[in-house]
Amino acid sequence: MRSGTLKVPGATLYYEVRGTGPVLLLLPGSGGDAAVFDPIADILAAHFTVVTLDPRGYSRSVPDSAEPVGQLVAVQRDDAYRLLETLTPAGEDAYVFGGSGGAVIALDLLTHHPERLRLVIAHEPPCFAVLPDAAEHKAFIDEVYTLFRTEGVAAAGARFLEGIGATMKPMPDPAELPPRAAEMTHRLYANAALMMANELRPITSYLPDEPILATRTDRLILAAGLETRGHLPHRPAATLATNLHLPLIEFPGGHSGFTDAPAPFAHQLLDLLLTAKERPPYPPVGDHTSR
Repeated sequence: MRSGTLKVPGATLYYEVRGTGPVLLLLPGSGGDAAVFDPIADILAAHFTVVTLDPRGYSRSVPDSAEPVGQLVAVQRDDAYRLLETLTPAGEDAYVFGGSGGAVIALDLLTHHPERLRLVIAHEPPCFAVLPDAAEHKAFIDEVYTLFRTEGVAAAGARFLEGIGATMKPMPDPAELPPRAAEMTHRLYANAALMMANELRPITSYLPDEPILATRTDRLILAAGLETRGHLPHRPAATLATNLHLPLIEFPGGHSGFTDAPAPFAHQLLDLLLTAKERPPYPPVGDHTSR
């Protein structure tokens, strides 16, 4: 594995690269960083150049200003696009997997920049705004945010985990982990307040551009965890799949399946990626201009 940094407008991004082959960008969930994909990265790196990053403001990706980022989804999408353009050889397509908040960024990336993307896999994007009972879930997120402001991260996090059906495992004790995993866990704890303050509401209120995505379903897979069936994290992906006339692909584990069941998760993900890799190149997408 090698690491690097990329200067983008307003920040310096930290990223890690493993393997060889076509570029596969793995986008972590809100508050996550490059190391959350350690359990699956080496399996994927046998066939792909696996790129992971710390989103701006988190862990080792340093913003130029302490001010909160406006238009967070658009900014993170642009960061991901600039990283892909930097690391993907000219004329080659890239692959993107996003989990949770990273899946929202992946959907927005496909909406605005399909021309370099062979496949986007969006695993449980928490865009609750697509749901028929969206108002109820907005009220829930507002409650979590208010708890964060009045009682702190721990109270807000506990309410959030309860509200999504206890489908995420709590983070382990860093003292029980190997050094790299322990360092990551300390960073994720430090990221939690920033995520609650700046990212929780924009990510969960994101409304995908379904008419645009409907023209790009040949390069989109919507996915969810087997263990989240019947719970809130599963529903946005299932709703989008129905609206876009796509199958919903279920992966082992729950909302964080790549850490719940890393080996079967990685092999299922690899099968989907290799199938897409064998397809002929897509014809050019009409208008690539970001809107």
